[in-house]
Amino acid sequence: MKFFKSLPARLLLAIVIGILAGLVLPRGVMVVVVTAKYIMGQIIMFCVPLIIIGFIAPSITKLGGSATRMLSVAVILAYASSILAAFMSMGAGYGIIPHLNIITDPEGLRELPAVAFQLDIPQIMPVMSALVFSMLTGLAVVWTHSRVIFNILQEFQDIVLEIVKKILIPILPFFIATTFCGLAWEGSITRQLPIFLAVILIVMVGHYIWLAVLYGSATVYSGRSGLEVLSHYGPAYLTAVGTMSSAATLGVALECARKSKNLRRDLVDFGIPLFANIHLCGSVLTEVFFVMTISKVLYGKLPSLSSMILFCLLLGIFAIGAPGVPGGTVMASLGLITGVLGFDSDGTALMLAIFALQDSFGTACNVTGDGALTLILTGYAEKHGIREEQAAGDN
Repeated sequence: MKFFKSLPARLLLAIVIGILAGLVLPRGVMVVVVTAKYIMGQIIMFCVPLIIIGFIAPSITKLGGSATRMLSVAVILAYASSILAAFMSMGAGYGIIPHLNIITDPEGLRELPAVAFQLDIPQIMPVMSALVFSMLTGLAVVWTHSRVIFNILQEFQDIVLEIVKKILIPILPFFIATTFCGLAWEGSITRQLPIFLAVILIVMVGHYIWLAVLYGSATVYSGRSGLEVLSHYGPAYLTAVGTMSSAATLGVALECARKSKNLRRDLVDFGIPLFANIHLCGSVLTEVFFVMTISKVLYGKLPSLSSMILFCLLLGIFAIGAPGVPGGTVMASLGLITGVLGFDSDGTALMLAIFALQDSFGTACNVTGDGALTLILTGYAEKHGIREEQAAGDN
């Protein structure tokens, strides 16, 4: 069945199986479950620095090597949209989450058994070291015009993507299943599941609010109707919901944007493909609210304001380097979740599961928001006298 071939469907099935198993398994079997979860968690955490280097460094070299005036403006727009969406989500988190019925008192919960044996797999470097290494290496390649290292980074990115596709993604449902099995066995999942469903609905409302902000701002700045642009984006939104991938939706998004009379054709051909890879406002908004909720659920408190501000600022950078594939944003930012917010394997597993279940709507927000940023680019070009270039295929 095609339905069960999609990652969200497999994760949803893993959650259901994990919860049901956790309600009936004896303590002896839970030792095996806890041990399997520990080993898979070690593998996932080992890959985090590799993902950071593989995604961030090559993306910086690609952007820097072709830097132009309009490219710089586009990158600034994408980053600004992402971090402002993140700060809006952070504000909503501090305002809403304390009023949700989240039970943090562990009284009455069973204690999970210890692992049967430990297979420690240390990371090759700490996550923050990987982030700094990626940034400095990417910038140095741009400054020195090193084609050898540029090609090596591109190949390394391909290698990391294969690791994600053939190792991390296949074991993810099992990791999620063991995590929810443990939560159900100790008794906490029955208390918190309604909270996660409510949070997903809250985040979806946040997506529509942010799209309204983007298109309203684009209308004011460009002097052209953002609603006219938005009216063409229905097919792209639905395609993004179905594919959960900005990259897979790119062809439809281009067709939708080209139908708009308010977008310059040359800027559509330039902006839409670029924003599909660097503008992830919906995914960022979602991730910020989710990490705050999970922190409250698992650790009994919201992250500190200073930690969240740092998380949001860095998440905007990670979003620019994230691949336009399902779950790309949260995969690229695992280092921030563990390094800045201090999440353990349980928190990481919950984040991956909940994010994947709504990833299609976050992606749809990303894709639809690209039209607003392209409208701002159109306004910028007109205000600064940048002549329109004839698009390929135009006469």
